[in-house]
Amino acid sequence: MRSGNPVLKEGIFSARPFPGVETMSLQGAVNKTIILLALVVIGAAWTWNLFFSRGPQAVYPWMMAGFIGGFIVAMACAFKANWSPALAPAYAALEGLALGGLSGIFEARFPGIVIQAVLLTFGVLFCLLLAYKSRLIKVTQNLRLGIVAATGGVALVYLISIIGGFFGWQIPLIHGNGPVGILFSLIVVAIASFNLVLDFDFIERGDGAAPKYMEWYAAFGLIVTLVWLYLELLRLLSKLRSR
Repeated sequence: MRSGNPVLKEGIFSARPFPGVETMSLQGAVNKTIILLALVVIGAAWTWNLFFSRGPQAVYPWMMAGFIGGFIVAMACAFKANWSPALAPAYAALEGLALGGLSGIFEARFPGIVIQAVLLTFGVLFCLLLAYKSRLIKVTQNLRLGIVAATGGVALVYLISIIGGFFGWQIPLIHGNGPVGILFSLIVVAIASFNLVLDFDFIERGDGAAPKYMEWYAAFGLIVTLVWLYLELLRLLSKLRSR
């Protein structure tokens, strides 16, 4: 098994439960995902309201705490899956703080953009879930390898961009609102979307074959992908709106 989502990596379900111990289930993973989504929304609502009531300066510290804290917690959860019942909710709450403030910044510049990005994110989620459940999309080994390679390529591009930003240099065109920048964002959105399909497949394979705590870990992995997809849709819509 392999997923394009870096936190749902190959071999993560190799930890077999002891006989007689309750195992992971698809319904359990769905329930945990709903809980984590609720925590993201609660955190986002708080910093969103803070942004529009007290301004950007009041929300920046919370945004940074959310992004940095969320990254640290995500790394810890990725390496210690058995801690996910505690770490996954913490990640969701922290990421909510970051997303609420960032969404407020985008909304102030492009009114209506946030609801568009949210609707598109969940629209993509449900359409791909339906396509996966009806087997319109078949997850083959070649598809897995292709999405993993593409995801790694995007991560490398972003890493180079971040490092270059410290020296006042950026990869040309891809961050702009020209045809190349919009095409790049469309490609990244497509890659993020297909990661959802791989995650569905990966989690389905773990049904009944992993300890109960893996429901939290599986939900955490889905939230990571959904957050990525939302951010990429927000970037794409902002490029389109700024033209």
